[in-house]
Amino acid sequence: MTSPEHRILLSLPPAMAGAFQAGAVREKRDNWFATCDPAGSKLGSGGGIVRSLHEAWKEEGCPGRLEDWICKAPSLVMLAGGQSRRLPAYAATGKVFMPMPALRWALGQSIDGTLLDFMLPEFQRVLKAAGREYPLMICSGDVVLKFPEDLPDFPVADVLGLGMWVAPETASHFGVFFSKRESPQSLAFFKQKPAPEIIREHSSGHLAMVDTGIWLLNPKAIAVLLAQCGWDSQAQCFGAGLPSGFELYAGFGPALGETPVNPQPEISSLHACVSPWNGAEFFHLGTSRQIIESLSALQNCQLNQLRTGPLDLKPHPDIYILNADFAFRSRTSANHHVWIENSTLPADMHLESHHVITGVPPLELDFHLDAGVCLDIAPIGASDYCVRVYGFDDLFSGQLGQDSTRWIGEPAALWFERRGLSCEQWKTTDIQLAPIFPVVSAKELTSDFLHWLHGKTPDDRPDFRKIFMRERLSAMEICEQCDIGRLESQRRDHIARTLPRMRSNSRSNPFYRLDLSSAAPYLKPEDLSEVPNPDPMNAVHDAMLRAEVLGRSDEAGSHKAEAEAFGMLAGAILQSARPLLKRPQRKTLEDQIVWGRSPVRLDLAGGWTDTPPYCFKLGGGVVNLAVDVNGQPPVQVFLKSAPEPVIVLRSIDLGVETRISTYEDLGRYAEPGSGFALARAALCLAGFHPDFQAGFSFPDLRTQLEDFGGGLEISLLAAAPKGSGLGTSSILGATLLGALSDACGLGWDHAALINLTLAIEQMLTTCGGWQDQAGAIYRGVKFIGTEPGLNQQVSLRWVPDHLFTQQECLPSARLYYTGITRMASGILRSIVRGMFLNSRTHLARLADIRRNADYAFEALQHDRWEDVGRAVSTSWELNCALDPGTDPPAVRDIFRRVEDWTAGAKLLGAGGGGYALFLAKDEEAARRIQRELEASPPSPSARFVDFSISHLGLKITRS
Repeated sequence: MTSPEHRILLSLPPAMAGAFQAGAVREKRDNWFATCDPAGSKLGSGGGIVRSLHEAWKEEGCPGRLEDWICKAPSLVMLAGGQSRRLPAYAATGKVFMPMPALRWALGQSIDGTLLDFMLPEFQRVLKAAGREYPLMICSGDVVLKFPEDLPDFPVADVLGLGMWVAPETASHFGVFFSKRESPQSLAFFKQKPAPEIIREHSSGHLAMVDTGIWLLNPKAIAVLLAQCGWDSQAQCFGAGLPSGFELYAGFGPALGETPVNPQPEISSLHACVSPWNGAEFFHLGTSRQIIESLSALQNCQLNQLRTGPLDLKPHPDIYILNADFAFRSRTSANHHVWIENSTLPADMHLESHHVITGVPPLELDFHLDAGVCLDIAPIGASDYCVRVYGFDDLFSGQLGQDSTRWIGEPAALWFERRGLSCEQWKTTDIQLAPIFPVVSAKELTSDFLHWLHGKTPDDRPDFRKIFMRERLSAMEICEQCDIGRLESQRRDHIARTLPRMRSNSRSNPFYRLDLSSAAPYLKPEDLSEVPNPDPMNAVHDAMLRAEVLGRSDEAGSHKAEAEAFGMLAGAILQSARPLLKRPQRKTLEDQIVWGRSPVRLDLAGGWTDTPPYCFKLGGGVVNLAVDVNGQPPVQVFLKSAPEPVIVLRSIDLGVETRISTYEDLGRYAEPGSGFALARAALCLAGFHPDFQAGFSFPDLRTQLEDFGGGLEISLLAAAPKGSGLGTSSILGATLLGALSDACGLGWDHAALINLTLAIEQMLTTCGGWQDQAGAIYRGVKFIGTEPGLNQQVSLRWVPDHLFTQQECLPSARLYYTGITRMASGILRSIVRGMFLNSRTHLARLADIRRNADYAFEALQHDRWEDVGRAVSTSWELNCALDPGTDPPAVRDIFRRVEDWTAGAKLLGAGGGGYALFLAKDEEAARRIQRELEASPPSPSARFVDFSISHLGLKITRS
């Protein structure tokens, strides 16, 4: 392991830990490490945490003291190495590697994703928010936690537990934090699984919160935990060679608080706090029943169908079939509480209810299970299988021979009696440790043998008794001997066989909400048969999926499919804009000039979330400023009528001109090198091209202009360098559209201009969003948001702008042209490609970017200059994470030179363009930034530029 930003340590069952470290489960990464309890020892949750840390430290070469190493980089330790008695199906892998079904509201789930994959981004968000104060974060591996978008404050303590408000009946199954009502964050005491009446007894003077399983420890608490597990800090070793057994939740927890339940001097001296997380949700996945019922509850967390995939067409919601080759044709409403995963089952198999079926290999099996019977088949060795039948609610606890110990819902001893077998030698053995699961060859794994194992009236089969007695494993031994590589290979084969069917039936499943980049490796070109896609966005996703699959063998085909995806997105956006198109009619006098002028926008936070298709799926949210530069609106358009029926286009800043007299010439907006592409596209949308005319037509452009009353002379000014990052291209498009609307009587309001400019971006194949034009059209400092949907309607919330206007009250902001430009179009296409594929990595970054926009807006509302600076810097960091090329060495050097004086800094725009925004810590710091960069500029054209908040936004007037 190297020294990473943070470490991820997993405490797993033995076979899984070995497979994970060997890379048999997933590609091994430097900052990941997995371990298990040593054979024959029970370390408990606390001992497991300490062993994970110690073993990872050893693998890295024992650099320095263990305590210092732990505190050097934050560590996320996930406890997933328990025996999983009540969920046998995932005991061998650990519940944290339980495959997660595709939730209809989730976007970007991997087709082969697990509970770990599902929860890790949220855990990492908490770890980052907790900061360096807490180097160690401990999580439970059998829960799904939905955190609020805005994480609460983290009080400073030695130990911080994250709690949630739940009913006493729910809390009684877990640990519970109690705090006094007058000091809700200070932990009074902790109780493990208190009865509901106990919780109610304390409620008059205390608040009770369920323990989410997430604990944060500072260095002092880490040292205490190490000592509790036998760590000798002086000798840097364990007295017994291994950590001693210690339970975190049952041992550490009750010793914490102001009035601990079980005081222990070292632990009780720690200051403990609890943070109540309002709006969080808790779903436990500890039993066979819970994985179904909790996931059904999770499935219904989001009912807004604008934000979900298709509603389930299942007759009962509690049915989950994933990574499985099974048609389940005979299902009825009586089939419920069914979980089938990594299995091949006969299509006509009759199921009842309360089944968990996992690991059934693709053999010729024809069997059925009675209600409440579950089946798990684990690969053992090179070719054998261990067959485990059990009951849906079996606890796997108690001595095998006791009547109270149930197996398949009945006394365990009765199972042996019915099959002419004796359990005498194991009757005092805990059922979890009793060798009762037979190991068989593929040839011996028959339908008759399965029925003999689980049926209540088994035939008298001496041959089956012989197979059973030959070799067996206990539940614990399965965890140690299961061949994880074979298990994972079988799962991948099942995914590859079933994924094409999922794609074909996407109308009734959330296929196109999956991370399609994770699905592509399982698909072959021949799997990509034509699938009707009435949803235009699904068709876009499918085209990019084909591009991804074909990229492995057919480069030309891949490029064609990618172009098709971008073309379909453009077509969908243009189609949604068509109701806005009207017939142009001249509304100006001969001597009138229509004058349009706009500010530029400075983006503080949220950029990229305004870009299709992301904003179509999830909506967007940005915070930006409309500003004039050097006292003037930098983007201007002058439009006047002309007697000659031609269109004359001039660029004041570029000093070029062109004359357009034909539809063919006007329609060349997407041709490289055609010049005035943006103006051509805007004129097309204004109705001067037959592709954008409805209810009227002309034989040629000259005839249309004669009917219009003459030609047009249009002069364009963009007083900012190309690639500046100020959004000038889109703003120029919106300003021109506004001028055309006024001159041609098109009646477009600001909302229409935003969507029409979005259409221009697609016509030019630049893949832009709506932030630039919206940021300039609307005045001042504001948050701009949209809801999901093809027709993006912006909503605005303004904030006071005095942070950027009253320099005598607050520190200065500086706008600096670096002279280092970078065009956004190539970057946009690359990132939009990730959006098309619902790439989990891209979506996670975009979610962070969206949250940062909310943070920036709140900071502006509350006049928190330091937090505004932090939001701006975070925006830059997230942009660089999304596209590392955004941060070239020359730019990095500029930021490094002035970092001591900046509260926040970023390059502006999607491409990390030419302008940088610096928010100085104070006025003197602002002067030092300016002196430093003026003394040694990064380029000959580098300069500071005055800017001021625009209180007008887009302005259209006539002479």
